[in-house]
Amino acid sequence: MSLFRKKNIEHMLQASAQSAGLKKALGALDLTFLGIGAIIGTGIFVLTGTGAVQAGPALMVAFLIAAVACCFAALAYAEFASTIPVAGSIYTYSYATLGELAAWVIGWDLMLEYGLATSAVSVGWSGYLQSLLSGFGISLPAALSAAPGALPGTHTLFNLPAFLVMMGITALLSVGVRESTRVNNIMVAIKVVVVLLVIAVGAFHVQPANWHPFMPNGWNGVFGAAAVMFFAFIGFDSVSSAAEEVKNPKRDLPVGIIASLAVCAVLYVAVAAVVTGIVPSPKFANVAHPVSFALQVAGQPWVAGFIDLGAVLGMLTVILVMSYGQTRIIFAMSRDGLLPAVLSRVHPRFATPFLTTWIVGLFFGLIGALVPLNVLAELINIGTLAAFSMVSIAVLILRRTHPDLPRAFRCPGVPVVPVLAVASCLFLMVNLQPITWIAFVAWLVIGMVIYFGYSRHHSRLARNAQ
Repeated sequence: MSLFRKKNIEHMLQASAQSAGLKKALGALDLTFLGIGAIIGTGIFVLTGTGAVQAGPALMVAFLIAAVACCFAALAYAEFASTIPVAGSIYTYSYATLGELAAWVIGWDLMLEYGLATSAVSVGWSGYLQSLLSGFGISLPAALSAAPGALPGTHTLFNLPAFLVMMGITALLSVGVRESTRVNNIMVAIKVVVVLLVIAVGAFHVQPANWHPFMPNGWNGVFGAAAVMFFAFIGFDSVSSAAEEVKNPKRDLPVGIIASLAVCAVLYVAVAAVVTGIVPSPKFANVAHPVSFALQVAGQPWVAGFIDLGAVLGMLTVILVMSYGQTRIIFAMSRDGLLPAVLSRVHPRFATPFLTTWIVGLFFGLIGALVPLNVLAELINIGTLAAFSMVSIAVLILRRTHPDLPRAFRCPGVPVVPVLAVASCLFLMVNLQPITWIAFVAWLVIGMVIYFGYSRHHSRLARNAQ
């Protein structure tokens, strides 16, 4: 039964209120920008072409399907985040409702998801930056341009730009959340302006004939694209990991989570409509920069240049927010004794988990520099879908076990909405590649070894029970 021991919610809230560790510096606008910063990035700037080839103009529908699946989970996240505003996101929620083993599994899952997301985006960022620099006649030595084996026929050793961007983001996060969000807000504002520019300029070059046939590969193509496009919405969940650094979490966390998802869903559908209306969908095959490519086809090279710049900035914010979310989850797991205590130490000057931030940055920075992008991308979606399913189940359990707990935001339509969230996530998981499932199970096995070998015996709940 020790595997199912749960944290006392009232004690968690009291400890968080009395804690003098993390600095409360964020408001609703900061959280919304954090969410948008994490969401708009590789998904819209890189994967749009892949989705267009798979779904055709019905890419718009694929985005909506992915957005609806995320929306169901977002409502559950919003209830939890406003009810239990404690660092750790779904890990903490699971610990209070599903028990210690489930919390460890989901925390271990999120560590992989967020970490590999930062590594993968750093590699994509490196590619866009080198493309941008090539326009000015600047190129890196081939050996330092990509991971070993990433470019067939080219001798590559180390992706230097990917590593350096991870180190820069790590340095920024280590000195303070307030400073990090200021930089993030500026970059997000620029990024949104760039996306709006794509829509405003591209709309005048849309040829409705390109939207026919609307669904060339049928519903199978749309569902397959939706499973891929889900990656484009990953990030809103990281907003909840900022709970202990929010001034008014009961009000601001639901606003940040739902607003960031809604803004991005509208922008994504609009961009999908524009790019598939400008370029016939099959022509996006093997195009690594589909959005700027569409504007080049439209005869707007100056806009395409701005899009490339926006992609570079967009990926920076994704790395920042994902790295931030991962360090806060590790912080919470360490504070609970499931990981070594040194990982939850807060810097006396910067009020951040300084050591954890640098360990994570160095580790996943080296992974981004040494592992090709196609290998990194395999596990990200399945980890997130599993997390979204867990939080939806946890809402149902919390409603039954703590019906009188004050809730600043209540997920509507319980139990229907959480059940739909689980069903949507499982449906998208089924549409992922088998190799993704194999790698995911392997990661979970490693996690089980660590839990039974260390975490189970060192957890605070285990020590309190002795």
